[in-house]
Amino acid sequence: MSREHDTLVWPHDVRTLAVDVGGSGVKASVLDPHGSLLVDRVRTDTPYPCPPERLVATIVDLVAGLPHAHRASIGFPGLVRDGRVIEVPSLSRTAYDSPADPHLASLWFGFDLGHTLAHVLDVPTLVVNDADMQGCAVAEGTGMEFVLTLGTGVGTALFNDGHLLPHLELSHGPFRDGQTFDIALGNVERKKIGKKKWIKRVREAIECFDEMIVFDHLYVGGGNAKHLDPADVGPKGRIIPNSAGVIGGVRLWDMTAASVHHG
Repeated sequence: MSREHDTLVWPHDVRTLAVDVGGSGVKASVLDPHGSLLVDRVRTDTPYPCPPERLVATIVDLVAGLPHAHRASIGFPGLVRDGRVIEVPSLSRTAYDSPADPHLASLWFGFDLGHTLAHVLDVPTLVVNDADMQGCAVAEGTGMEFVLTLGTGVGTALFNDGHLLPHLELSHGPFRDGQTFDIALGNVERKKIGKKKWIKRVREAIECFDEMIVFDHLYVGGGNAKHLDPADVGPKGRIIPNSAGVIGGVRLWDMTAASVHHG
């Protein structure tokens, strides 16, 4: 994979526009070189239906009033490779809690989100899965670290000795009763089965992931992590704040081998 951004030279006070795209909301801020917010996060609801052009316009409108940045980091709730969208279940629906829409899914498949955003934002841009970007904010750089995000759906990310590994859609694997992790732990199911049963599922899912990955550290984030207690994530886990989805935008440039996009 390209390490093209290694050749870019940033000023000592480099500012990073960080955008966290979620199934329910889009959040953004500008970060200083240390990952601290230079301004408060701004947020807007994710529009539905949300074809690619509408998401791009939503991001442009949201960040219009933020300070100038030298580069942009975008956390996206789907599978992205070299800036192109492979799939994004949450945005392939006509409404937040509706079934997948084949037409929307086809519009997203292959869409060059990296170059499109680099062009409209007019700065070098990295686009990665949103769990990857959250993990960049909290990964400590030792051993196998696993990030699990619980929101509209379920996101995952893997780090090994501080290196972000290529993204795998682990949550799309089978979990129970014919459901994937993404569906069984998603927000629609949480509301349907209630908090107590949902937390039990989360505990079971963490055990399953540990059997597959044998992680050394676990970080659980996303909007629904607030429903969990520390005991729910096990002895190797900790709950991380939802703000990590934006704050990871600076470390992303040092921890990823993803390709940088230019306008």
